[in-house]
Amino acid sequence: MSKRVYISADYAPNDGDQAVVDELRAWGQDNKHKTDFIDTAQVASGSVSEDEDCRPCDLKKEFNNQINVSSAVIFIVGDKTSSRTAGSSCRRLSEGPGCDCTPYKQNTKGTSTCKWDSTSKADPDGDIGNINDYSYLEHEFRQAVRKNKNIIIVYNSLNNQAEWLPSYMSDYESDAHPFWKKDKYGNKVGDYMYIKAALGYE
Repeated sequence: MSKRVYISADYAPNDGDQAVVDELRAWGQDNKHKTDFIDTAQVASGSVSEDEDCRPCDLKKEFNNQINVSSAVIFIVGDKTSSRTAGSSCRRLSEGPGCDCTPYKQNTKGTSTCKWDSTSKADPDGDIGNINDYSYLEHEFRQAVRKNKNIIIVYNSLNNQAEWLPSYMSDYESDAHPFWKKDKYGNKVGDYMYIKAALGYE
């Protein structure tokens, strides 16, 4: 049975964790592996982000929706994860209505005015509020925790790298696991059996 799995990762082109994402997606799509899943982050990522006026808060709301319909969330932690701050520049909480806001796709075109005239506190039993100063990665993690999702944390490494964990993931250090391993020929390969078991496949 196909599972809906959300993959959270650093997608920076030169020093991010795309290799792990590509491996996971390959397992979810081919006929060789039994981890039959749909990456919900990939399926819907083109929706609000294609709007020229898409704001960080719009993206975070969409992340919430995608995580909510997922049965598990895989967080890929690389050596740059803890230093990534994209999405954390919202000034609404500190400066109030009328503050400057940089639309998601218009960093080179300057700022716009915050689109929200008024806000309200997020329901403590609902989603993480989408107007916040969390990075995108931290927001995704907090939403997964809030919604009690099956959280799987893997290092983009052959070894445990606890020092790579952002502070907001520190309580999950004992659950984190290297994504890569060496096969019997000494080749670096993804640890398919670990991911299979973590997703609940027999």
